[in-house]
Amino acid sequence: MLTESTGFSALAELATLIAVADPPVVDHWGHVERRFREWAGLPGLRERLRGHLRALSPQDEMRVVARSRETTTHFAWCLRDEPAEPFTFWLHEYKPQSDWRPGYADSIHNHRYHFCTTILSGSYLHERFTADVGDDGRRIVSTTLLRSAEAHEGASGTMLAHEFHRIPKAADDTMTFLVKSRAVSPWSLSYDPDTGASHRHVPVEARLEVLTNNL
Repeated sequence: MLTESTGFSALAELATLIAVADPPVVDHWGHVERRFREWAGLPGLRERLRGHLRALSPQDEMRVVARSRETTTHFAWCLRDEPAEPFTFWLHEYKPQSDWRPGYADSIHNHRYHFCTTILSGSYLHERFTADVGDDGRRIVSTTLLRSAEAHEGASGTMLAHEFHRIPKAADDTMTFLVKSRAVSPWSLSYDPDTGASHRHVPVEARLEVLTNNL
C-alpha cells in the first residue's frame, strides 16, 4: 500500500517497495520500475525529498556530501546508499546549459547499472541509440539514433545497463530523482559521433589494484 510519506521515511518506504524476495534485484527490474513509477507519481515528491534533506543530522549531511560528485553537466547527489541494499538513490541537479562541458550526459553512453528516473523540475531532450560495440566489448564502433523526445516534469523512465542514450540539452534548474542498481558491468562506454572517438570508463574504486601494481 503506497502512502504519502514525508521526510526520511519516504526513501525508506521506497526501499521497501522496490525490494524483491528473490534476488538479484536486477533480474526483476520490471518490478522495480512499476513500483518506482507508482511511488514517484504520488503528489508532493519534491516536498518529500526536501523533507528528507532537512531532516538529515549533521553527520548524515557529511555522508551525503562525501559520496556525491560533480560531473561536467550536473551535480549527482547520493541521498541513500545502504550497503545491504542492492540499489542507491540519487538526485541529479543539472547545471545551466552555459556551464556544461562536453563529455558526460551529452555524450552517447551507457551505464554500469540499471536505473529508473523521474523529472522533478525542468525538462531535457532525451535521445536513445543503438550501438555497434566491438567484439571485445571495450569500444563503440558506431551508433544509430532510435528516437528523440522532450521529457518534462513528472515524466518517468528506465534504462538498462546495455542501452545507450544521451541528454544533449536540459532546461535550467532541471532536477531528477533516480534509483540505480548496483553495477552489473565493470565499465561503461561513451561515444562522440562527431569525431568517432570511443572511451571506456572504469570507476576509480576498481583501479586500486592497478594503482598498487603501477607504483
